[in-house]
Amino acid sequence: MNIEKSPARTELTTGQVTGTDVLYSRKTLGQLAGVFADEAARSAMDPDTVVYEVLSRQTVPEGTPGGLFFGTSILHPGKVGNEYFMTKGHFHQRREAAEYYWGISGTGMLLLSDEAGRCTAQAVEPGSLHYIPGFTAHRLVNTGAEDLVVGACWGSDAGHDYGALAGEGFPVRVVERGGRAVCEER
Repeated sequence: MNIEKSPARTELTTGQVTGTDVLYSRKTLGQLAGVFADEAARSAMDPDTVVYEVLSRQTVPEGTPGGLFFGTSILHPGKVGNEYFMTKGHFHQRREAAEYYWGISGTGMLLLSDEAGRCTAQAVEPGSLHYIPGFTAHRLVNTGAEDLVVGACWGSDAGHDYGALAGEGFPVRVVERGGRAVCEER
């Protein structure tokens, strides 16, 4: 029997994912119109500033029941006004789909919001493990001075629904007050 070498690798200390079937995407300030509370401050910033990047290994087509995707989000430090850089956040298209996140490096928060708008925040740090139940929108926020790197594993048929958060968005914002990160209701 031949022992095959894995077609992909992850560097556990950096979150880098390399090999076959690895997709890369990034979001810039120019692509995040309407996400931050201070739209005037966002639009005055360099639109090419990269806010976050996502590396994901997808070995089956999206929508395939029973498969898993594996990935890493790299959320850079920064603020728009006094609001920390964050991901767009999303529900899953298949609402009952759950997901796991784990902290690799950096510090931040994971915002979780159910469909009724009840929101909780969890501290993300190296080694932290976060279960995201179904029917729950989720967003990462970088509250530190270095990249927040977070691993993730989710069902290949979960999908992403960003539209459900368009307009009103999350019920809380993470802002800097007195030199520390605090959650404020919209």
